[in-house]
Amino acid sequence: MATYRYKANDEQGKTYSGSMQATSDQDLHARLKAEGKFLIDYKEERGRVSAKRLRSDKLSEFSRNLGKLIKAGVTLVKALRIISEDESIKPKEREIYSTLLRDVRQGMTLSDAMMEQGDTFPNLFINMMRSSESAGNMDSIALQMADYYSKEYKLNQKIKSSMTYPKILTVLIILVVMVIMGFVIPQFSNLFAQMESLPIATKILLAISDFVKSKWYVMIFVAVLAYIALKMIFSIPKVRIAKDKLEIHAPVIGRLRKIVYTARFARTLSSLYSAGIPILTCLSIAKTTIGNSYIELQFDKLISDIRSGETLSNAIENVDGFTRKLSSTIMVGEETGSLDSMLISIADQMDYESEIAIGKLVAMLEPAMIVVMALIVGFIMIAVIQPIYGSYQSIAGSVG
Repeated sequence: MATYRYKANDEQGKTYSGSMQATSDQDLHARLKAEGKFLIDYKEERGRVSAKRLRSDKLSEFSRNLGKLIKAGVTLVKALRIISEDESIKPKEREIYSTLLRDVRQGMTLSDAMMEQGDTFPNLFINMMRSSESAGNMDSIALQMADYYSKEYKLNQKIKSSMTYPKILTVLIILVVMVIMGFVIPQFSNLFAQMESLPIATKILLAISDFVKSKWYVMIFVAVLAYIALKMIFSIPKVRIAKDKLEIHAPVIGRLRKIVYTARFARTLSSLYSAGIPILTCLSIAKTTIGNSYIELQFDKLISDIRSGETLSNAIENVDGFTRKLSSTIMVGEETGSLDSMLISIADQMDYESEIAIGKLVAMLEPAMIVVMALIVGFIMIAVIQPIYGSYQSIAGSVG
């Protein structure tokens, strides 16, 4: 995303100026229009860019410290100074917070100062801070963001810890196969060489074993090349969209992935809407946190439908990739006039269901990998035993 300095007017003719991140000038125009503003002039900035985004746990820690300090009556400048001088933070973080402090001291708003950091702070966080600057409730919004990123970090850690066993099992499968092919099977080569004919399975096994033993470096090269090629292929937008679409329509796994994506979207949307941000802007920001390009692609039509007078619940119901529960809950919120509380309720509920869904995904993955390992070992055993058993039968037949 690029950073743009802009000037815009609202319907009353009031002039606004500031910074905003957008993918293009058309996207900038659309984002401002969603806020009820009309673009007059803009200029793309080439400011400072941080190469690495702050992790969720660091964002949570920063938000919580900021919220508590401001709630205690500390000024924003002093709060940033206290945070930047904390001895427990790393030098990179200190540099980020010190830069924020310097920019705010020079008269820049906190949200604009965050935008100057490039991709260091996510768009969600920047827009929430911008909303709090207008509403004057930065302390409560910062604490809300602390809870949001804390939940996100815990969920990510749960995914990582859940995937630890499958990763270890994958490495073990590869190592076992390499040891068998490179060291165990060659011990049978002399025995098999004395046999007149070998089963097809044994011939395949010996060919693989010879290749692993003599051309192991080719395997590593091909594996690295395949990894790079796959990354390049999946970076193509059409391929990535097709892959993401297939993911949510896959049997069993697709339903579980839908729950995870719905949870991410619901949590982000509830945070934005409860902060008083216009619903169209909420949707534009929330779609970027889903993590599925196929679902994100459908948001242009969704936003267009809402602008045309469609209700949020009906528009979201047409999105392929969310669970029905999301649109049903939003419909109740629209009918009762309590959309903000219903969004928070569905976000909490979907967070819980997403944790269960992740557990199920891992639970299905583990036995699948064990089956794969069993098939590989079974093939090797059959390929080794079959010719030996056949030779014994031949000997027994000749003796008889």
